[in-house]
Amino acid sequence: MPEDTHATSGLLDVATIYHEPAVTDYQRGREILDRFPRAERIVVSSHWNLPGLHGNEGIAEDWLKIKKTVLVLGVRKTMAVRPNGRSADFIAPSYSNGCAMACAYCYVPRRKGYANPISTFVNIEEISRAIERHSSRQGAKLEPNQVDPRHWVYDIGENGDCSVDALISDNLRDLVAQFGRLPHAKASFATKFVNRDLLDYDPRGKTRIRFSLMPRDVARMVDIRTSPIEERIAAIDDFVAAGYEVHLNFSPVIYYEGWLEDYAELFDQVDGSLSGRAKQQLAAEVIFLTHNDRLHDVNLAWHPRAEDLLWVPRLQEAKVSETGGRNVRYRQGLKRRLVEEFGSLLRRKLPYCEIRYAF
Repeated sequence: MPEDTHATSGLLDVATIYHEPAVTDYQRGREILDRFPRAERIVVSSHWNLPGLHGNEGIAEDWLKIKKTVLVLGVRKTMAVRPNGRSADFIAPSYSNGCAMACAYCYVPRRKGYANPISTFVNIEEISRAIERHSSRQGAKLEPNQVDPRHWVYDIGENGDCSVDALISDNLRDLVAQFGRLPHAKASFATKFVNRDLLDYDPRGKTRIRFSLMPRDVARMVDIRTSPIEERIAAIDDFVAAGYEVHLNFSPVIYYEGWLEDYAELFDQVDGSLSGRAKQQLAAEVIFLTHNDRLHDVNLAWHPRAEDLLWVPRLQEAKVSETGGRNVRYRQGLKRRLVEEFGSLLRRKLPYCEIRYAF
């Protein structure tokens, strides 16, 4: 996979690669290193322990620069497949975490502190084998559920954006091909980046892409370094034609004055852009905003304007997370009303779009 201008001069311009010693033992690791021959290489004991990056409060102001110029390579140790039940039936072992984009609400940086570049795992064959073993044990899906009527669905992008990962390596291409062969399994991932290289893959109807959407002006504030909303909507028909199942991911839904009017405009834009074929297979998931005190502090260092939308204590209530952080979400009574209003509007504007779940 040779170095190209699309990957290096736009979203990524890799100048430094931190990598575990064993990375060079894997073909995928060598391919990635060869793809960025001019990058400085720094050997580290673990992809979770990057000297000068993880836990370094002083570099929060360089949030965007680090995302663009730093890449981390590691070897995934654990291969657990976890049950889910909302976006997917199962969460597959991640082949990456972190992202070159910089959505102000992203939960992944809560574990990494003050730097969140892409970490890519090079032992993709082991990850693929773990998925195949699990799928084989599951066998056929005998009863439909809200995730999918026929296949067991595996989320392969829980901790990053697969469309961006595809700029770095062929990990995504390999998994899309694998799920195309598995008789009872389907891959799924959400994305905010339109990577048209994926149109040349061979999904065979067995990969579900969930394009994340929100009102344009809000996206400009909080979806930093992502594809414009108009570009995401315009891509849906092309990805359906290429053999993908395409759903919508309304996440996070952010409440502010005039929010419903903005979503009505967004739904009209979706309705006016999609072909009949795309509408026929369309479904959506709806997830209202959850924020976090640690991420709030990071954002104040590099993008404080976003916090005017995300951190609104008079509307939110706290919940302590499993890792000890202080998450905030809309107050229970308010959120219940917002979910009902959003669902009613969506059903009226896009009556053919099933709401798979909303919370």
